[in-house]
Amino acid sequence: MSKRKNLNEGSIELAAQSGAANEVVSRYGSASKQHLVAYSGKDNEFGKTLKRGLKKTSESKVNPKYRELNLKQQAGFSAEDKYTARKNAEKIIIGDKTRYSRTDDLGRVNDPLFDHVQLDGEGIEIPGTGEQMKFVGSNPKACLTKLESENFQKYLDADATITVPSDYYNGIIQEANNRILLLEKQLAKAKEKGDLELADSIVKKIEKVKKIRGCVVDSGITNKEAVFARLHPELSTAKDIAKISHRAGVEQAKNGALVGGGISLIKNVVAVCKGEKDATSAAKDFVKDTGKGTVTAYSIAFAGSTIKAGMQNSRNATVRAISKTNAPAMIVTSTIDIGRSLIRYVKGEISGTDCLLEIGEKGSGNISAAMFAVAGQTLIPIPVVGTMVGSMVGYALSSVFYNTLVESLKAAKKAHEERLRIEAQCAESIKMIKQYRTEMNAMVQKYLNHYEIIFNDAFAEMDNALLTDDIDKFISGANKVTKAFGGSTQFSNMVEFNDFMDSDQYFNL
Repeated sequence: MSKRKNLNEGSIELAAQSGAANEVVSRYGSASKQHLVAYSGKDNEFGKTLKRGLKKTSESKVNPKYRELNLKQQAGFSAEDKYTARKNAEKIIIGDKTRYSRTDDLGRVNDPLFDHVQLDGEGIEIPGTGEQMKFVGSNPKACLTKLESENFQKYLDADATITVPSDYYNGIIQEANNRILLLEKQLAKAKEKGDLELADSIVKKIEKVKKIRGCVVDSGITNKEAVFARLHPELSTAKDIAKISHRAGVEQAKNGALVGGGISLIKNVVAVCKGEKDATSAAKDFVKDTGKGTVTAYSIAFAGSTIKAGMQNSRNATVRAISKTNAPAMIVTSTIDIGRSLIRYVKGEISGTDCLLEIGEKGSGNISAAMFAVAGQTLIPIPVVGTMVGSMVGYALSSVFYNTLVESLKAAKKAHEERLRIEAQCAESIKMIKQYRTEMNAMVQKYLNHYEIIFNDAFAEMDNALLTDDIDKFISGANKVTKAFGGSTQFSNMVEFNDFMDSDQYFNL
């Protein structure tokens, strides 16, 4: 019974992690979707077909005699698509409703002034946001020279922002500064000689270079990245999505530490007070559970956001509708949860029948958790909290209902006994949270008065860390509790955690 209870609690905690990850998965998944749109040239969610995409550009013909020139020109088109996707992805991540659009995709093919404009939340162009992308010249100096030519004067006259390659930007600014200094010296000499006509000509050149310097901005895309996107659009897209997924994982790892550590803290303090664990073991379990929660949350957000992107831009309307629920995160959760049952079966800890029953229970539980996550967010409109509570309740209820159904199909002679057992489990589940809280308050009041200052200080630091989004302070607060019980901490800040994640070491639970 105890082992079964621990398995159910583990699944419910996993559902809580999935529910807590819903907002991050949704936001970063929608951001990653922008790169899928840029690759395919189709936004199935809104029924839009772009003028072209990375895939179509990569299929453009190349004249063998002018291969390098053709590739550079086509890489410019790829850069436009990458730029649009990256800009829109960032806007989605930060919650900005404005969007970037290529003028070609607005029906203004080969617009004489702008390659990109910004649109407001209603899809209306925002005046003064026009941008012209220029991936020209073999180096920063050559690029600046081209921008000074008469062919580019119309962009300066229109006050267009000129986006340039990242690997050129600093060089262009430096070269512009050098030219301005040289021209200013020439101006001084012209004035000394009294050559007003020459002086006036130099002043105009200085003003032009200064205007170019003020107009150019870093596109965030290098020439190498643009060419790579032209030659390998699939890999280029995958790399951008992986970067966004990693950011989602890192952000959600903070919440994961809170969820895993918070649940573990309550369970271990109660266990110590009841004499089921000593302080040292409890502290070690707390650190282990917090680390486990962090890794689990990272995995759910990383994989969930990628799945969300694919589902959101699916050609199937049903799949797109499902992507708006917590299903993407729950798919990852189900994989982890069901994987645990399969591992137990392979190790011989459970029979094949028990393995199938567990898989069925967890599958239905995760589906229910996904649906309840939406309901929870509606009833409790607090970010993270609503979906987390909804997922936990949904999984718990589904687990109870599933077990009820399975047990009701067994032999009639066991029906009465099994019914009583199920009722007891239901009552146990309902009382569990209240009982933990009651026991914790009573035991803490009776046995842990001398730890009151330490706990208050630790919780205050953790609360402040949540308000300021400072994961290092949160870890520091949690570590105070661990050290108070004589335990040792696994990591003391996010940098150490990231270093561990980047290493080749295995995470031992």
